[in-house]
Amino acid sequence: MDSIQVPRRLLRLVGRLVAIASVATITSALCNAAAIADTLDDRNELVNHFVTDFNANPLVADCAAHGSFVASTSTAFDHVEFPASSFDTAHGSIVPWNDSFDDHKQRIKVDNVVTVEGLGVTKEGDTTPSTLKFRCGYVGSQMLAFGWNDPVPAERPRAEPRSGHSARGKHSAAKGKGGKAVKGKASASTTKKSSSSKSAKKSH
Repeated sequence: MDSIQVPRRLLRLVGRLVAIASVATITSALCNAAAIADTLDDRNELVNHFVTDFNANPLVADCAAHGSFVASTSTAFDHVEFPASSFDTAHGSIVPWNDSFDDHKQRIKVDNVVTVEGLGVTKEGDTTPSTLKFRCGYVGSQMLAFGWNDPVPAERPRAEPRSGHSARGKHSAAKGKGGKAVKGKASASTTKKSSSSKSAKKSH
């Protein structure tokens, strides 16, 4: 009897653990989905605010909303403000593109490039906000590429300049050649001296 009950207890324990793990996974997934939904809701509200209150073009409004979200994740800014002037023709535009978004990592082809400017308010609360320029690439109403004048770009590993090493190599090589040339001259002069002394002895 005992030998039969032990496996049953183990099976019950394993079943409970699996159930708990499943509940935790589902809860985590629901939390992530809720966070994404909140972000999308916030973005949609911001787009609606720009379109309704500032008569912004929907694409320009969408680019501004995305820029606002991205800038808020920066270590430099607390948030971005978009006054009504951000959406006039001097600060917001849609340009037919039909080409690659840029020549770097985002070489994806887009139909339109949208630009819009906002005011970045720093975390320190400086009185003079920074002018931030956001650039978005669209195919139809779908954004496929994004860029902005991030004042805090991602850090890149510093590499030693190769030119310094090559210059030193050339310099040392030139020294080596110079050394050989001096040696050559010295040996040539020694040979001349020895030959002249030999001829002098013969004449005597």
